[in-house]
Amino acid sequence: MVARGGTFVAEAQLGAFGGTRTAAGLLSLAEAVSRPRSHLVSSITSTALRTVPASGSSAPPKGHAPRLDIQGLRAVAVGLVVLSHAGVSRLSGGYVGVDVFFVISGFLITSLLLRELATTGRVSVRSFYARRALRLLPVSSLVTVVTLGCAWLFLSTARLAEYAGDALAGALYVVNFRLAAAGTDYLAQNSPPSPFQHFWSLAVEEQFYLVWPLLLLLTWRVARGRRRLVAVPLGVVCVGSFAAGVLVTGSSAPWAYFSSLTRAWELGAGALLALGSSRLERLPAAVAAPLTWLGLACVTLAALRYDDTTPFPGYHALLPVAGTALVLAGGCAPARHGAGWLLGRRPLVWPGGLSYGWYLWHWPLLVIAPAALGRADGTAGVPLALGLSAAALGLAWLTLRLVENPVRFHRAFRRRPRRALVLGTALTAGASALSLTATAVPPTIEVGGPAPALARALSDAPAPRARLTELLASSPTALPSNLAPPLPEVRSARSAVYRDGCHADRAATATRPCVYGDRTSSRTVVLFGDSHAAQWFPALQRIATARGWKLVSLTKASCKVADVTIVSGHAPYTACDTWRANAMARIKALRPDLVVVSSSDAGDPARPAADPLRQWTTGFAHTFRGLGDSGARVAALLDTPWPKGDPIDCAAGNSLRLRACANHVPDTTPDAIRGTALRAAASTTATTVIDPTPWLCAPRTGICPVVVADTAVYRDDSHLSEAYAAALAPVLAPSLDRLVGAP
Repeated sequence: MVARGGTFVAEAQLGAFGGTRTAAGLLSLAEAVSRPRSHLVSSITSTALRTVPASGSSAPPKGHAPRLDIQGLRAVAVGLVVLSHAGVSRLSGGYVGVDVFFVISGFLITSLLLRELATTGRVSVRSFYARRALRLLPVSSLVTVVTLGCAWLFLSTARLAEYAGDALAGALYVVNFRLAAAGTDYLAQNSPPSPFQHFWSLAVEEQFYLVWPLLLLLTWRVARGRRRLVAVPLGVVCVGSFAAGVLVTGSSAPWAYFSSLTRAWELGAGALLALGSSRLERLPAAVAAPLTWLGLACVTLAALRYDDTTPFPGYHALLPVAGTALVLAGGCAPARHGAGWLLGRRPLVWPGGLSYGWYLWHWPLLVIAPAALGRADGTAGVPLALGLSAAALGLAWLTLRLVENPVRFHRAFRRRPRRALVLGTALTAGASALSLTATAVPPTIEVGGPAPALARALSDAPAPRARLTELLASSPTALPSNLAPPLPEVRSARSAVYRDGCHADRAATATRPCVYGDRTSSRTVVLFGDSHAAQWFPALQRIATARGWKLVSLTKASCKVADVTIVSGHAPYTACDTWRANAMARIKALRPDLVVVSSSDAGDPARPAADPLRQWTTGFAHTFRGLGDSGARVAALLDTPWPKGDPIDCAAGNSLRLRACANHVPDTTPDAIRGTALRAAASTTATTVIDPTPWLCAPRTGICPVVVADTAVYRDDSHLSEAYAAALAPVLAPSLDRLVGAP
């Protein structure tokens, strides 16, 4: 990368690095993401200006000094992300590297566009995208193909269609929207991270550059080349994008983290710096040098102090973005004692030149290698993760020498943008076709013989509970050939309560009018609780339809039935308390015949008591009495037994020995105190307790299989599958009939 007087004259060597804040997902990633904190959670864009011959060495044009400080800053940013993903706890905020790269990208690309405008009075959009295609697509396409092949070989066969969809979205530059949607899907938030989710920032960057060259050209012509006026519309975009980021972070962290609308201001900040470069180059050394050190300190502070609990991006993104801007601004007027003295050293400049490939390779290695090595939990410890990250750096070097530079600087593409665009289109089409093929033709999962149809067996049985006990005791040892639905489709099934948006998310405090069954019926049943109540909706809907009841669904993510404030996102879950109070007020107004309540045994109190049993008993009793005040009878379903790990992935990997995936009572209960407290509260409030454990675990052996007859029992690591819950309707119905009465 080369610059003098704030004007960059070489080709932009642009790369993008996507990632999550944590290896689990958004995030939750949120985080989970992975934020795919499940959240995500849990990234990056890289840019450098340099002319690189086929040998891979930099050769700046004569008369221009290289901005090695930017190359070193890229190394710092990618190093933060890689070490954070490797599990280095001191760098829990290493995800801010994405913000650093967004600013760098906006600065360098805009500098190139401005130089072209100043020289020719126009911007060749075709040449612009041709350069980006040659720079980005050969490497990203290679990583996509290799990653998809390794996922086919080593990751869960039940998830391959999902991963292939991620690969397709990555090839089409929309994977950030796919990840944001997955991060807001409550039932998908605990899924393992995708080996392709690190492509999200490449998508964000390309979406920005789909618009920015045209906007810059238009404003340049309207402003007649006056940079102050050109900066006005960009400044408006930045302010709007930042405001959106702050607002959306509080309401939907996945969309705030992955959306190009909430990230555009970071690229725009770099673009604004480029517009002011002619002034920045006149900064005195006494000002420029401290600015660069202050900026580097801001980035470092964010990486050290931020973690998965930080609402990000929001206003917290200001720290790394401002820090990067200060380093770039001060570097426009190089000072002897500035941060460029450190950033321009070879130990940083060298990995900075490999940062694009390093990021693209390191994430698939961290996700896939542990499974390939037979790690039981599918995760890598810090030592192994650091070794894999070092191997990814080696792959980046090989990729630069053997793929990136030979393609990018081949004479066949010199001054032939059409050829470059054809190559880019072919690479994108090839990666997309491979992804679609993997989706349409997933790997074969070995199966055994057919099994009885569970739903029909229970519906036709004169004693459904006795028949279920028999089927539990004789659960198949191999995956049935007639499994319904097929294993890869179990997770994606969604009952109406989810399809209609009736399951409130964590931020919601108001209830929604979700009514099913016979809406005109004089008999009303309410389903109330968290997702472990919502999992019973398929059964209740079948019963309500058959009995002619009105069914009202009132459920909210992770919101317990007991009047106890729990922790969510490392903070008191007050939104749950408000929603619970609003839901109970609505129930009193409905005056239903029956309220069916249930909630997960997971979740920690925000204010733990010395006597947890008494705390939970009091919380349950308060809720049960409040519901009883409506005149309704109350039936409390105890939490269902939890499986061992992820039952779908386990069944896919052990399809001929399903017993390896079965759990055993009492290991199926995350917190036995909750069930004891619920029973104690029920005994003092005339609440009926229903224990579903005998419906999931064989009474004599205590074995809890993952498949019963032709049906998968679970959809994930704690929820019943839609099909199994629906099949249990004849087993649950007698208890509810006694409480509601004859129609």
